[in-house]
Amino acid sequence: MGGMKNIYPGTGITLCPHCDTRFKITEAQLDAPQGMVRCGHCLRVFDARPNYVSDQSDRQLKLPILDEPAGVSPSDIVVLQPMTLAEQVAIVQDEVDTGIKSKRRVWLWAIASLILLPALLAQAVYFFRVDLAARVPALKPALIGYCRLLKCSVPLPSKTDLLSIESSGLETDPSREDQITLHALLRNRAPYTQAYPGLELTLNDVQDKPVARRVFRPADYLPPAASEKTGLLPNHEVSISLHLNTANLKPVGYRLMLITQPIKP
Repeated sequence: MGGMKNIYPGTGITLCPHCDTRFKITEAQLDAPQGMVRCGHCLRVFDARPNYVSDQSDRQLKLPILDEPAGVSPSDIVVLQPMTLAEQVAIVQDEVDTGIKSKRRVWLWAIASLILLPALLAQAVYFFRVDLAARVPALKPALIGYCRLLKCSVPLPSKTDLLSIESSGLETDPSREDQITLHALLRNRAPYTQAYPGLELTLNDVQDKPVARRVFRPADYLPPAASEKTGLLPNHEVSISLHLNTANLKPVGYRLMLITQPIKP
């Protein structure tokens, strides 16, 4: 009879495949030839190795490695006695405890998610309040009330990619060479009301080099009929005029750009 290397340290549990009776099994019993044992309940012989579960459950189970084939005689077969009721109850209790711990973890995650969800929603509303108010005007009163609590504001959106300068031009005053007037037509192409943009005017000399630059806020260029607080309505235009004193600059060209107004926190 050949030798068998033991790779089943300690004790464990095996299951009779004929009557489903569970048994405690020791290292010595697993050392029996080819792992063959006799069920103490149904008295049938079976291989204890395939259904063996070690007490060290985190180790990967492997089959015994035989040096060479070994014969089995009836006298070599170990007879296993069924586990006592107390032992089976203990195993079931371990399984129940494991299930309870798993369910407890699930419930803890669920409770944590329910606690964090309102906080995440509140943050999302804070960061997207301007867009929400613009796209869903009915939400604006609620957002304003929300901002009263957080001491923030709900200003009009300011997206320069949806604003355009339809036309512009410089006009000199014949009676005064140092006086020029800038005319421009601004258009809001967004489907919602936007804040009036800032305007950056650059005056250039004959070599197209800047000789002066200034930024104008809406209050500087809006006509009396327009309201900065009301904003530029969707798909609407506003005509503006700026009177400038160029002194000794003598500009011959200019560049006019839109600037996004900073959103107040």
